[in-house]
Order: sequence, then structure tokens, then C-alpha cells
Amino acid sequence: MRLLVCGGAGFIGSNFVRMRLQESGDEVVVLDKLTYAGREENFHDFAEEPSFRFVHGAIEDPQAVASALGGGGPLAGQPIEAIVNFAAETHVDRSIAEPDAFVRTHAQGTYVLLEAARGRDLRYLQVSTDEVYGSIEDGSFTEDSPLRPSSPYSATKTGADLLVQSYFHTYGLPATICRGSNNYGSYQYPEKLIPLMILNALHGDPLPIYGDGMQVRNWIHASDFGRAIGHVLEHGVPGEVYNAGGPDECANIQVVKRIIDLTGAQESLIEHVTDRPGHDRRYSLSSEKVRALGWEPRVRFAEGLEQTVAWYRENEWWWKPIRSGDYRAYYERQYGRTLA
Repeated sequence: MRLLVCGGAGFIGSNFVRMRLQESGDEVVVLDKLTYAGREENFHDFAEEPSFRFVHGAIEDPQAVASALGGGGPLAGQPIEAIVNFAAETHVDRSIAEPDAFVRTHAQGTYVLLEAARGRDLRYLQVSTDEVYGSIEDGSFTEDSPLRPSSPYSATKTGADLLVQSYFHTYGLPATICRGSNNYGSYQYPEKLIPLMILNALHGDPLPIYGDGMQVRNWIHASDFGRAIGHVLEHGVPGEVYNAGGPDECANIQVVKRIIDLTGAQESLIEHVTDRPGHDRRYSLSSEKVRALGWEPRVRFAEGLEQTVAWYRENEWWWKPIRSGDYRAYYERQYGRTLA
């Protein structure tokens, strides 16, 4: 396929692009504005592939989107067939402090992409999140569950999803949505729980855990989520939503203790900090609908977490510039202490 992947320099997006280039033989244009978590280093190993092209720009900029869709490079003379939108501001903590960026990217940016897809008769896939459903005490959310977002992050993602569905119903745009549970794996920016705890543990820094740490998450490896997105892209029914949850759920405190075991750190590094405002207690997704398309997760959490710890151990070149840059100031504002 010939794809425009928006946000392809981020964590999940770059893993998806890598997988599609290696396993599906796609031709891919990535559009990304390279914010703090979108980095060219994330496609260091395929940047020179003849079937890959990178365009620097924001999805809320119609001219940047038009440039990315205009061909050139590997797609010279060949039109894009589909837009896959990973582009997002992703961290709930940042949405609480600075919600305006989330509104621009999720609402305005999605609108610009939908208009571009409508004007060119392209397929469109929106990458979304389990957080649009809010928290659930028991059982799992289905695609028909009510949308009850709890944070500016999840509220703006919900708004984007509804806009996508409106373009299907109003204009007949062949659009689908794939909502994933908590992703983890290589190339994830260290503000998120798992890479934060891995790098802090390796450096002997405190391991800050919100509240009692009993928030439960349904973990999915980024490679499994990428394959779910691929199944929806190729086999999904226009207008439909597909949930993709991981095979295992685990409380945050248990995730941190397992990271301690894998890194050889001391459990005394655990530090319980004031809980996040409006923190959802538990997420869980039912994935029967996407499984019916032929998808199933391949990576169990215990295996994937071990692989992820090993990747961060072995790739200091990737994370060292982050921990010595602007991330240090963010960390100090967020947790009230400096990094080692």
C-alpha cells in the first residue's frame, strides 16, 4: 500500500512504519512536526529506505498535509491510498498542565486530515485510545460502550473520534478507528510509566508512583497494536470502531516491582507521590471485533517487558540525549526533584 502516516516519528507510529516497511512492503510518507517525543532518531534504521519519505510539518497545517500528499521521493507519480493518523499529544500529565496543544492537534489537526482525505477520496484510519471510555471497575469496554473521557487528553481524543465518525456519516468518507490499550516497547519517550521506571531504576533515581499504585492497565506491545491497526486498515469495515487490547493486565505497582527485578534496582527506590487529578482506576478493552478480522496479540506482557528493559539497557545512544535535555526540566516540574 501507499500510506501517509501522520505522527510516524513518535513511539507507536515509528514502530508501525518499521513493521509495514519490513513485513508488508508498503511505500510510506511520514508527516511529523517533531515535538519533544517525535524524533528522527526513531526511524534511524529505515530513514534511507527507497520506499520511505519524511516530511516535516504539523497535521493542523493544510499546506504541510498537501505537501506530504503531493508525491515525490518513493511515491513520485503514485497517489497515496490511505492516511493513518497517529499524530497526537499523548501524555495525560501534560494535558492537565497545557491543554491547548491537545485541542490544536487532536481537534484542528484531525479536521485538516479529514478534509484532505475527503478531497482526494482516500481511506482514513484514526488511531485512538482506551481512555475515551473512562474507567471501568469490572469487565471490559466494547466498541459500543459510552464515551466518558476523564482528562483533557482523552476528551480531545474523543472529540477527534466523533469528528471522524461524522465524516463517515455525513460525507461517506471510508474511515475507521482503532482504539488501543496501554502501549509499551522500544522508542517510547521516558515520561511514560514503563520507560520512566526503567531509566530511573538503571540510574538509581527514585521511582515515583501515583497514589497507591493500584491503577490497573491492560498492556499491549507496540508491535501487536501495529498489527491490529494493519488488520483494520486492510480488512476493517468503513464507519466502524475496533478495540485492540493486550493479553494481560497488571497494576502499576506490580509493573514497577517487576522492572526492579529485571534491572537489579532496590525496592526502596519506590516513592509514592500525590495521585494525578482525575486518575482513571482501571482500563480494559474487549478485542473480539478486531480478532474477527484475523488479529491476535503475540507478545505476553512478561516477555515483552523483559525485551523492553533489555532494549533500554542496550540503546543508551537513544535515551541519553533525552535525559540530559529539556526532559530534565519537565521531570523536575512534575516530580519536584532532579534526575541523577
